[in-house]
Amino acid sequence: MFQDNPLLAQLKQQIQETLPKKEGTIKATDKGFGFLEVDSKTSFFIPPPYMKKCMHGDKVVAIIRTEKEKEVAEPEELVEQGLNRFIGRVKMFKGKLNVTPDHPQLKKQSLKAKVKKGLNPEHFAEGDWVVAHLIRHPLKGDNGFFVEISEKITDANDKIAPWWVTLAQNDLPNSEPAGIDNWSLKDDEALERIDMTHVPFVTIDGASTKDMDDALYAKKTESGDFELTIAIADPTAYITPEDEMDKVARERGFTIYLPGRNIPMLPRDLADDLCSLIEDEVRPALCCSVTVSKDGVINDDIKFFAANIKSHARLVYDQVSDWLENGSSDEWQPNEQISTIVRDLYEFSLARANWREENAVVFPDRPDYRFELSEDNDVVAIHADMRRSANRLVEESMITANICAGKTLQATFNSGVFNTHAGFKPEKIADVVELVNPQGELPYSAESIATLEGFSALRRWLGKQETSYLDNRIRKSQAYSEIGNQPLPHYAMGLDIYATWTSPIRKYGDMINHRMLKAHILGKEPVQTPDEMVGEELALHRKHHKIAERNVGDWLYARTLAEEPSKATTFTGEIFDINRAGMRIRLIENGAAAFIPGSLILDNKERLVCNSEEGSTSIDNEVVYRLGDTLEVVLTEVNQENRSLVAKPTQVFADSKPAETESAPE
Repeated sequence: MFQDNPLLAQLKQQIQETLPKKEGTIKATDKGFGFLEVDSKTSFFIPPPYMKKCMHGDKVVAIIRTEKEKEVAEPEELVEQGLNRFIGRVKMFKGKLNVTPDHPQLKKQSLKAKVKKGLNPEHFAEGDWVVAHLIRHPLKGDNGFFVEISEKITDANDKIAPWWVTLAQNDLPNSEPAGIDNWSLKDDEALERIDMTHVPFVTIDGASTKDMDDALYAKKTESGDFELTIAIADPTAYITPEDEMDKVARERGFTIYLPGRNIPMLPRDLADDLCSLIEDEVRPALCCSVTVSKDGVINDDIKFFAANIKSHARLVYDQVSDWLENGSSDEWQPNEQISTIVRDLYEFSLARANWREENAVVFPDRPDYRFELSEDNDVVAIHADMRRSANRLVEESMITANICAGKTLQATFNSGVFNTHAGFKPEKIADVVELVNPQGELPYSAESIATLEGFSALRRWLGKQETSYLDNRIRKSQAYSEIGNQPLPHYAMGLDIYATWTSPIRKYGDMINHRMLKAHILGKEPVQTPDEMVGEELALHRKHHKIAERNVGDWLYARTLAEEPSKATTFTGEIFDINRAGMRIRLIENGAAAFIPGSLILDNKERLVCNSEEGSTSIDNEVVYRLGDTLEVVLTEVNQENRSLVAKPTQVFADSKPAETESAPE
């Protein structure tokens, strides 16, 4: 008798209008219920029946009502859809097409689906990876959720899935751009290229590198100074700002580097052949020459010029490092001319490194982790490569070249594509001073560390401390590195100016700087100048590329370490983050990130405190772990579906408070 009763419906509407409403974001759980997160301190429980109308990440307005003496939220109005374009896996349910989103909070949610017009539903099978779009939502008045599949990424068990799925997830290309049949030089007619093919430039790269974009030459003078010349591959000799290829390069921003493979910014026939500084091949290059004193000071005789150059030796990092560090290499024996050049480059790099250690900021050495893959995309090994002598030699050469470019662009145009860093966040400076200088005994004040010199001095001091605890604490107070068109300092490097131009094959911003440096050479206005959007675009590309690199790495780590929990293999982990739920560590042996939940440190919430502000973990008010500490761990869980690792310390803390005469464990 009450069904379809208009009076009852009106009464219900009136009651709902008088109930309070809150706007917030849906946080789902794997148990069917969820929470409406209003702010960092306020949330409301959402019972399972109400969760059927919304999805993790949705921004909604909800009615707050009391049920069984408990405040609960009932989502009523959709403000912003949490899921739009997403990656998922096909799930067949009673012969009907469904898609399960590839998201930790949504993996149990199977959504009814159809394929986009033009696609054949028969071509989709259980577990296939797809791109899908949520096109219907219950809070929009639709009858349930519904999605449309717009693209098949790859088959269910394809071993290349980590790469293709991650690229699709971040809306990144999975292949090189299409080249053209005939590349031709398009230099400004007034640009004269000096013939420097007789100068014995050398390239130093990895053994498998094909896109060799820098060649070096150095000569030590009788006074002990160094005459350095850096030659950089010149794709802007073939690509003008009006070309379609330039638009493609800008849309990509950078070459995408993923574990085991890369997706180039430019076509490989240009990057790996025409522009690559291949041994004994004449190539157009943009060059910089400068004198560096024996004390590592960059002189003012910076000169940029265009040239045709030829690499006289294609050298490999490890072989050169062996020769420099051990006096010989089993695989490489240089002639007298090349050995002299390499030795002079090495001595130059030592002078510059010493100068930077004393006057700028030098980052601590950490290994680069490299996945070795088989032909069918299985991980054969994970290598921890330390930066060696040859790597540092090239690094110091590139840093010197980029400082020279920054100074030249600033002086000539007061514009360019600059890498910048603003130091500490202004609102965090007082906290930093309180942390490092609580007694006021050190020369670090709020005023001093706001300057480039003071910031650099503090970073050098931190680098000399016995532990990295303070360094880890302070890093959270630093600003992020940025890319912009204004000549601002780079505090994190301790440099007053820095503009990269040494990787134009791989970075679009470097192509812009090449064009501006050519304008400087010609004494003309640049054919291209960076607008305010370029820095934001490049920063966004860089962010997505880093996310993609990390995601593929997580996937491969989960694959590779899947059997380690059953083996109880012991690893050494370095703590890089602490939050109230536990600690995040990086396994030093292979670079994998793992989470240690508080319960696996000590299963007693009353005694254990993981303090994110202090960067420490305490038991009974005694600190047992801090940021930067290393500890031995074993993996307890490798979740391949979520690509996550869980670890626990090998050191056991008993779940019983020690007697007063005993000391708590260290």
